Amino acid sequence: MGFQATAVGEAVRIINNMRAWRDPETGQRTTIFLGYTSNLISSGLRETLRYLVQHKHVSAIVTTAGGVEEDFIKCLGHTYLGEFSTPGASLRAKGMNRIGNLVVPNDNYCAFEDWVVPILQKMLEEQEESKKTNEPLHWTPSRVIHRLGKEINDERSVYYWAWKNDIPVFCPALTDGSLGDMLYFHTFKSSPGQLRIDIVEDIRRINTIAVRAKRSGMIILGGGIVKHHIANANLMRNGAESAVYINTAQEFDGSDAGARPDEAVSWGKIRTDADSVKVYAEATVVFPLIVAATFARAPAQAEASV
Repeated sequence: MGFQATAVGEAVRIINNMRAWRDPETGQRTTIFLGYTSNLISSGLRETLRYLVQHKHVSAIVTTAGGVEEDFIKCLGHTYLGEFSTPGASLRAKGMNRIGNLVVPNDNYCAFEDWVVPILQKMLEEQEESKKTNEPLHWTPSRVIHRLGKEINDERSVYYWAWKNDIPVFCPALTDGSLGDMLYFHTFKSSPGQLRIDIVEDIRRINTIAVRAKRSGMIILGGGIVKHHIANANLMRNGAESAVYINTAQEFDGSDAGARPDEAVSWGKIRTDADSVKVYAEATVVFPLIVAATFARAPAQAEASV
């Protein structure tokens, strides 16, 4: 015990309380929001995240564009273990891209383009065809991810299971990555027609999930937009009842990632009487241990409210 081991123990306790809670009138479970940054999908933690989605342990997900595309790219090609110290110029000459100590070949992104652009074209055709009906189709980031999860049809994919289990995946910065590049490339193929993606409909959707929750819990790995998007949705219900943050950032620079849960209390994003903890640790090290002590202990009893 002591130091960050105590924080890990607190995270286990808080998550198990999220899982155990039931509304006495309706029996509804805690609505669990899971957020994570793209590097965690690039890493081996992807398999842990997929486990949570496959077994319906979470209610909604927020991630970045990289957190979406890297999942599909891993279904299309291999990611390799490299070194943090490998010079960028030598990797560039070999057509390799470094993510920390992981390496992704350029060919993987070519395979991604070959796979996703025809799907985007089909989505555009469906959008245009729907204009002839009384219910025109509005694509949103969550609907795009839902469709791609269906199309990948691969049980290794996080978003295949999100599609199969109807767990919404929100990505307010969907264009900030290779998927954004593909959307850009597609505009030249589809001109003058353009695929339209409505972010306002998605903000309404995630906020409504939070507002309607009988009890809300947040599990957030990393910081930035994924952390704030979940926290801000919970502002709409006067704060979450429980929160677990896992990242290595410090608060001295005023960054979102560095902020402790108590800062969110001041904004009304976490309730004043909430159960919360920040674990100062690298998520690929500690989150599998936390999942082993929580969700993996009794999978049949731990489905989140969806």
